[in-house]
Amino acid sequence: MVASAGRRESGYAVLAREVRNQILQGRYADGRRLPTEAELAELHGVSRQTVRRAFQELVAEGMVYRVPGRGTFATSRNGAYIRQFGSVEDLMGLSVDTRMSIVVPLHRRVDVDAAGRLRLSGDAVYALTFLRLHDATPFCLTTVFLPPEIGVKLTSVPELGTEGATSDVTVIGLLDTRLEAPIAQADQSITVALADPSIARRLGCPTGHPLLRADRLYFDTDERPVELAISHFLPEHYSYRTNLRRSLA
Repeated sequence: MVASAGRRESGYAVLAREVRNQILQGRYADGRRLPTEAELAELHGVSRQTVRRAFQELVAEGMVYRVPGRGTFATSRNGAYIRQFGSVEDLMGLSVDTRMSIVVPLHRRVDVDAAGRLRLSGDAVYALTFLRLHDATPFCLTTVFLPPEIGVKLTSVPELGTEGATSDVTVIGLLDTRLEAPIAQADQSITVALADPSIARRLGCPTGHPLLRADRLYFDTDERPVELAISHFLPEHYSYRTNLRRSLA
């Protein structure tokens, strides 16, 4: 996934994001019908075509389904955490419906590999490890590495300094309000990994359990790496989806 700096988001994508967040917050749970195209168009001051395109996005993601003559309804999650990621803003939006629980508080340490990936001249980084939970169920264990000059900006954040502390913040959301140049894009790689004893204990799965590993390297608008996040997801509690489009230009 690469989200480019300066890219203008279309009206239907903005509307789809807002409706998606409302669904994730449970506003349309228990079989409640979503507003009609006409109702959403009037509420948001957009055209019916914009609403129709937003609904098409949400149907393609599996977030909603449409019943002719009855309306549009949110799809049941069945206990799994499903998210559509197409931008850095989507990743910041994890705070909408998940919580972070600190496993290893923010601290300074030497990590040659992380420092190299962050393109640092030295080997010291700031790091923290946390679980991300949805409905009190842990589905992801993440370790974040930060350049020292950036990590020190977060040392005063109480949510990051205490083992067991929980909050609904995201690290990139915290950084975005503290960096001189904002986060502009992220390079991501996804592979399969097996749970080592430490990861297995924290995620509550057997050692050797197959996991989805996602490495994300975030850059600011000056193309400097500002954060490396390595996440291990439980596949039984997490589904990753993205939308691929063909360019017809």
